Amino acid sequence: MKLESSRQIDAQGAARHIGQWMSQYLEASGLDGWVVGVSGGIDSAVTSTLAALTGKPTTLLRMPIHQAVDQDQRGADHIAWLESTHAHVSSCVVDLTSSFDGLSEALAASADGPFGGLSLANARARLRMTTLYAVAAERRALVAGTGNKVEDFGVGFYTKYGDGGVDLSPIADLLKSEVYALGTVLNVGEAILNAAPTDGLWGDDRTDEDQLGATYDELEWAMERMAEGRGPADFEGGTRHRAVMDIFTRHHTMNRHKMDPIPVCKLPEHLFQQRR
Repeated sequence: MKLESSRQIDAQGAARHIGQWMSQYLEASGLDGWVVGVSGGIDSAVTSTLAALTGKPTTLLRMPIHQAVDQDQRGADHIAWLESTHAHVSSCVVDLTSSFDGLSEALAASADGPFGGLSLANARARLRMTTLYAVAAERRALVAGTGNKVEDFGVGFYTKYGDGGVDLSPIADLLKSEVYALGTVLNVGEAILNAAPTDGLWGDDRTDEDQLGATYDELEWAMERMAEGRGPADFEGGTRHRAVMDIFTRHHTMNRHKMDPIPVCKLPEHLFQQRR
């Protein structure tokens, strides 16, 4: 049995709605346009296309860090397509490889290392966030995020203050399958639509499925079951249903700190004195 979401989306209608919402938000902000990081994946392709379709100045960034050639080329091709079809779209390439290497070396030399694995994978995402905001500040633009609903609110599959550091999240109410549906109607191209999803933070060919242990279709199914109040115990042990619920629940619990508001320690009134 294939595990997948039961939701169906009007992709054309959703694209129009998101574009209108983005335009209204931008107008209320008093700023001029958009900055979007483009990785060569479906989420950034859809977000950047939606930004371009608002008709406002849109700056697209490629920010390679020891990037796989095929990933970077897909991003470059997508940007070239948007630039060729929208006069208000521009782009730049900020190669962060030397910055990342310098940070890695500084950490290894000065901190109680060694550093590697997830800590440096997340550092890649945070360097990119810093770059996006530097460009956005110069261009009076908002940083449009590229996270989808499963990543942002299901399994927390993003970097806190990295790709999670954005001004607005246009596609965060879309399941991954729905992002693909929008990608199809927005004509983002077969190369991106057919590419295996990957966060591109490891410098190798590992996919999101390799890291998460389940496909996005399966995670969408599990997210719906959790919304119904069901958990792993509701499914027979040894089945794929039970395994996927276990995977989803583990990631959801482990990454709750990303999804909840930052906790603030509120001091009791008796610790304050009124000035006279």
